[in-house]
Amino acid sequence: MTTALAPQTPPEFVDRRQNAGPSNGGVERRQFGNTHYGLSPAARELAEAIDNYKLQHRRRYVTFEEMLQVITELGYSKQV
Repeated sequence: MTTALAPQTPPEFVDRRQNAGPSNGGVERRQFGNTHYGLSPAARELAEAIDNYKLQHRRRYVTFEEMLQVITELGYSKQV
């Protein structure tokens, strides 16, 4: 004999993205953080370029290929 379980109502979905972001007082999470205090000028330039890339492309994290693209766009190249 099997007993039927009463159907459960799913929990209410809470969209936490609505309260995130600097425009409405929320905390925006980024891969490298949103402070570049203590970085060398070159590292700060890279961090800001990656942050801008992520904002433009709506990405929370970047792949190695995307990071290489940002670095290349900053003018760096491998010396052989």
